[in-house]
Amino acid sequence: MAIIEIKIPSPGESITQVELSRWLVEEGAVVQKDSEIAELESEKATLMLVAEESGKISLKAAEGESIEVGAVACVIDTSVRPEETAALSVSDASAQSSVPAQGDEGQTVSQTDPKPLTPQSKEKTIVTASSGPENGTTDYDKVKITPLAKKVMTENGLSVEDVINGLRRLKREDVEAVMGALGAVNTNGLKKTVSRESKSERMSSLRRKLSERLVSVKNETAMLTTFNEVDMKPIMELRKKYQTQFVERYGIKLGIMSFFLKACAIALREFPNVNAMLDGENMVTYDYADISVAVSTPKGLMVPVIRNVESLSLAEIERSLEELAGKARSGKISVAEMSGGTFTVTNGGVFGSMMSTPLINPPQSAILGMHNILERPVAIDGQVVIRPMMYVALSYDHRIIDGRESVGFLVRVKQLLEKPTDMLFSGSNGEKALLGV
Repeated sequence: MAIIEIKIPSPGESITQVELSRWLVEEGAVVQKDSEIAELESEKATLMLVAEESGKISLKAAEGESIEVGAVACVIDTSVRPEETAALSVSDASAQSSVPAQGDEGQTVSQTDPKPLTPQSKEKTIVTASSGPENGTTDYDKVKITPLAKKVMTENGLSVEDVINGLRRLKREDVEAVMGALGAVNTNGLKKTVSRESKSERMSSLRRKLSERLVSVKNETAMLTTFNEVDMKPIMELRKKYQTQFVERYGIKLGIMSFFLKACAIALREFPNVNAMLDGENMVTYDYADISVAVSTPKGLMVPVIRNVESLSLAEIERSLEELAGKARSGKISVAEMSGGTFTVTNGGVFGSMMSTPLINPPQSAILGMHNILERPVAIDGQVVIRPMMYVALSYDHRIIDGRESVGFLVRVKQLLEKPTDMLFSGSNGEKALLGV
């Protein structure tokens, strides 16, 4: 017997513990080499635990447990191979199919059935629904319904059409799920199910760390916010005019975020204190713009960093955004890809936010908040016109950024967005040069 230990990897510098979020395999399962077997969470990122060899797994840690980096999470018995398990399963199935079995009511089970009916499986005996549409295109007579599902449907006045939703076999939980969506209509009339249930579950290490950071921002910085608004018509017209050419050339859509990141990168060079950080009694400024982009994920807010935005084209920014956001949402982003940003952009507009005060992402000193785009009447050249407008907000640390700099930075971003060809300082062909089409 060859046993190997699978140890907790290090997510990054200074991290000594991770939380075992969940096992992706069961105790005693036979796993393949390089397959993902567990999900780990640190205070900065989610990472996967991978099987180093094929074999039978024995779990040594429980879900939700905090484990030291380098500790043993599980062991794998490499003497048990996946191909052997598969061969055994085929052999067992062949043996079972060669002998007819009697069901609990004396029915003979077909030789092609993998399992005979037993008293325990009586509840799942399949019956045919008798109801169906008179002239619909779906043949509801062929839908299979378990007895418990049929009982619940009868008690609550539901037909097969109410719950079918594309399924070809209905179980009790399928019916109950639809009942919940319909407000649990029953024979007593329109009435919603009353619930007084609650649950308590421990926050993930990522969420706990995020909470600590947000509280520290409020307590340890002199945070202020300044607001402005941007006429988004020029950018929206550019996207509409050149979207097809952009997609054909780069294989990716032209979004709004790339314009904002590019405008911020230019404005940060003009207002370097907005791109600065405090290091004790020293102020550190940067001649590059590594911009963090807030991404909402099932695990919480993550901020992957796009490096040297000042040197990237719009297409390169869009490609980086797509790649990093995808990694963040799938939990496969690394700590290095979320570290070292000098400025942050967050877009609450995707959730419908009209205006908000974003919190600084420490140790950075400023963050730009985008919001939703709404058509509003505005005065332009003495005329009231309808334009797609967006409120923007800049939260900043007043200890190192003065009001003149914060307002000047936001006004410059507004100017660049409302005249996007200024981002290149080019001539009459500025639009195509900006987009690279």
